Amino acid sequence: MPRRNITVILLALLAGTAGSVSDAAPAAASPVAIVIHGGAGVIERSRMTPERAASYRAGLGAALDAGYEVLERGGSSLDAVVAAVRHLEDDPQFNAGRGAVLNQDGDAELDAAIMDGAGPRAGAVAGVHHVRNPIELARLVMDKSPHVLLVAGGAEEFALEQGMALVPRGYFRTEAREQELEAARRAAAARASGKPTTLIMPPGVSASMGTVGAVALDRAGNLAAATSTGGLTNKHRGRVGDTPLIGAGTYASNDSCAVSGTGEGEYYIRQVVAYDVCALVHYSRMSLAQAVHEVVQVKLRRTGGEGGVIALDRSGNIAMDFNSAGMFRGARDSRGRREIAMYRDAGD
Repeated sequence: MPRRNITVILLALLAGTAGSVSDAAPAAASPVAIVIHGGAGVIERSRMTPERAASYRAGLGAALDAGYEVLERGGSSLDAVVAAVRHLEDDPQFNAGRGAVLNQDGDAELDAAIMDGAGPRAGAVAGVHHVRNPIELARLVMDKSPHVLLVAGGAEEFALEQGMALVPRGYFRTEAREQELEAARRAAAARASGKPTTLIMPPGVSASMGTVGAVALDRAGNLAAATSTGGLTNKHRGRVGDTPLIGAGTYASNDSCAVSGTGEGEYYIRQVVAYDVCALVHYSRMSLAQAVHEVVQVKLRRTGGEGGVIALDRSGNIAMDFNSAGMFRGARDSRGRREIAMYRDAGD
């Protein structure tokens, strides 16, 4: 065949190929998703009034939507989890930030952590007394220091160095938390004297194990996790739970998943709960739901640990499981899901 004819045929083939590429359907957009929790345990069903339930759902919904709006605009998973957790820290209904429970001295001691699954990078603070939004300080520890965890006075000095304004301790003393502390003190005194007692919270006060958190997946396929808490009511001064300990209450890796936990922190520390979920996904090739079930319903139960976790993987799969009476939680994704729940049945 003459060379000129071969050239014409090749050009025609190339033109056809170009046309097929340009005419191809665009690739599907990567999913985005965010999951939040506002604590495990929650108020008993019999004491949850319709008004109280509506208030909790509104608080969860505002935090969920704040985080999702960041993702919808193309923002990062890190920015999304900070936005969601900051909303929960500012809502006195939840045990973090403004609504943090009080320790034995009547003070709020605040812990928070954040982790970037793309790094992995992490930042955390523990035992701070004057930081309105501890999750923002944890983010600064990750972004602006070579460290992972700063505590107490050193963390607050760092906050001032970074231009954060501190608030007085009284900012965290809400009437509900003061009532809760007094009830816990009476119960502790009765137990110490050998009297049988059952801790009964005042009406409208949550008996939850506290802690708020969020996990998110952004358009770039990056995962992030964030958790914040006031810990336990009437806790010993200086007690630190699982929340700021990377791998215990907070963990994220693009190789597996992002996890935030809520429950009895000592159990989560001893069993490295958040990392364990991700390790089962990564090394044992379990699905996200299987891994969460194994840790929450089998491993934690076996040792007497109570609580739950939220988790998210890079495919947008969501898991929210707990072995307590309930868990304040919510999830929203680009597939159209938007869910807020408190008890075992979604929508309750």
